[in-house]
Amino acid sequence: MTTELIFNSANIFVLPFWAIIIFLPNWKVTRKIMESLIPFILLAALYLYLLISSITPESAAALSNPTLSDIAKFFGEESAAAVGWIHFLVMDLFVGRWIYWEGQRTGIWTVHSIILCLFAGPFGLLSHILTYWITQKFFRNSTENTTSNLTVEEISLIDN
Repeated sequence: MTTELIFNSANIFVLPFWAIIIFLPNWKVTRKIMESLIPFILLAALYLYLLISSITPESAAALSNPTLSDIAKFFGEESAAAVGWIHFLVMDLFVGRWIYWEGQRTGIWTVHSIILCLFAGPFGLLSHILTYWITQKFFRNSTENTTSNLTVEEISLIDN
């Protein structure tokens, strides 16, 4: 299996998950699918395979105490770039799944954050955190019963 085929397959693999949490978030099947960790296990295994196959003794030495130029050089290789991309796919989908479940749990609107997470994971996460904070701060009555599942740290962040 070529790196190009793995890269393309992984891109296609994640799309149905994003589609259902964006377009069909309240569908019973969406909830059932998103309960599973199997997609993450498969993507993580693919990531591990690509990582192991792309590490050379030289890159391992450079990455053990990396500099920005070492990272740039490493990701200049096609197989290493695929490793980085699969990393993004796994982590962005995992965060998107968390945002999805938080929306299901709290009733807070999440589709904008999930879409942002699809295209720029950390931006989608920030969007969700801000949406949650705004909802708690200004619309507390609509989510009053949702804070019981939050940790002390999360509640203190919201109240500050």
